Amino acid sequence: MDLLKSKAVLLNKDKIKSHFVYHGIKCLFDIVAATCGIVVLSPLMIVIAILIKTEDHGPVFYKQVRVGKNGKTFKMYKFRSMFVNADKMLDKLKEQNDVEGPMFKMKNDPRITKVGHFIRKHSLDELPQFINVIKGDMSLVGPRPALPSEVAKYREYDKQRLYVIPGCTGLWQATKRNEVGFKEMVKLDLEYINTASFSTDLKIILLTIKIIFNPNGSY
Repeated sequence: MDLLKSKAVLLNKDKIKSHFVYHGIKCLFDIVAATCGIVVLSPLMIVIAILIKTEDHGPVFYKQVRVGKNGKTFKMYKFRSMFVNADKMLDKLKEQNDVEGPMFKMKNDPRITKVGHFIRKHSLDELPQFINVIKGDMSLVGPRPALPSEVAKYREYDKQRLYVIPGCTGLWQATKRNEVGFKEMVKLDLEYINTASFSTDLKIILLTIKIIFNPNGSY
């Protein structure tokens, strides 16, 4: 599979379900890898937590309701990268959205803290999602978990993203990231779901590790 390939895809949900061996082994791998990730990266996570707390004395973690497989909602964990009142500021910033469609992204978002800029750039704010992986809410690789407000605006085509468990990283995050808009993100996610394999997952994980040291268009 060409990791940068993107085309319109219509998925066969029954075909996806039939890949039970792949999904079963992937689930086991996710739990083992996420557990190892927490253990190995715990010193780094402790440092990040101290920096966040020191900057503005607010909570270290941020919990947000996201939509997972088949529309089931769950609380996703992240290191807090924005000011405590960031959600209340969103309505005033919506007109400055830098991407088309339901997703909100702002290149110079004034809600992001100094520490937040760094951990977002290097995707370190996502590390607490290992907990979501262990709980079964997320996978290491899969489509980005959407907000309920985003899913409410989805077309039927876009809802195909919800056929599988969302991921900490995915084809969109590991390649184009914020260089493309919502429609292109959906195409990349559906292309991944349609051709998912162990080799593809491994490539995406390796690309994601590379991004930590050499960031792409994240903001």
